[in-house]
Amino acid sequence: MSRKKNIGILLKSLRGERSQGEVAANIGISVSALSMYEQGERTPKDEIKMKIAEYFGKTVQEIFFS
Repeated sequence: MSRKKNIGILLKSLRGERSQGEVAANIGISVSALSMYEQGERTPKDEIKMKIAEYFGKTVQEIFFS
C-alpha cells in the first residue's frame, strides 16, 4: 500500500465520528482538500501538516512519517 494511502487511512481514523466539514473548518482547509488527503490523492504542505497534527494532538512525525 502506498504511503499516501496509509496516511489517508490514519487521518480517517483520527477523524472518527467527526464530519469532514467540522475537521476541515477547525484546521482551516477545504472539505475537498481533507477528502483528497484522506483518499491518498494529495499530501498536505508542511504548514497544513502542522495544523492537522496540532488539531489531533499528535506530532507531524506520528501522522506523516511513521
